[in-house]
Amino acid sequence: MTASPPRRTRVAILISGAGSNMAALIEASRRPDSPFEVALVLSNRPTAGGLAVAAVQGVPTVVVNHRLHGDNREAHERAIDAALMEHAIDVVVLAGYMRLLTPFLVRLWAARMINIHPSLLPKYPGLNTHARAIEAGDTEAGCTVHLVTEGVDEGPILDQETVPILPMDTVS
Repeated sequence: MTASPPRRTRVAILISGAGSNMAALIEASRRPDSPFEVALVLSNRPTAGGLAVAAVQGVPTVVVNHRLHGDNREAHERAIDAALMEHAIDVVVLAGYMRLLTPFLVRLWAARMINIHPSLLPKYPGLNTHARAIEAGDTEAGCTVHLVTEGVDEGPILDQETVPILPMDTVS
């Protein structure tokens, strides 16, 4: 009798746009030695291009449109949490999810929510990270993977990778 393979961690990826990081995560999850599976892609925008990419890859998708909840951010996040629970998610990855989360959802998923941020934190939290690095004359940029906490881009850093900024690099 053969032992069943170990249960892989069920990951949900939250996106707002094209989903380039999401696509890389889906691809990585397909490797035989991957410890995780992408069990859900969720977007706050019904027109997010990444939804179609995920669907083609056979990953379930859900839209929780923030506009339908008006200014009630907690109602929007309760709907997100319900979708995550319905899909038995273990870990949430924010990969180009362009909404700030309230303490409500962050606390529910504490130590189980990861963000992919396009700068070498603690430098350049928030938006326009590449432009800020180039304007500052930095010689390198990169990305940070960190746990999500209530402060914007302030959670414990899990990993960072650097790339050089070349003299001919521009924001566009």
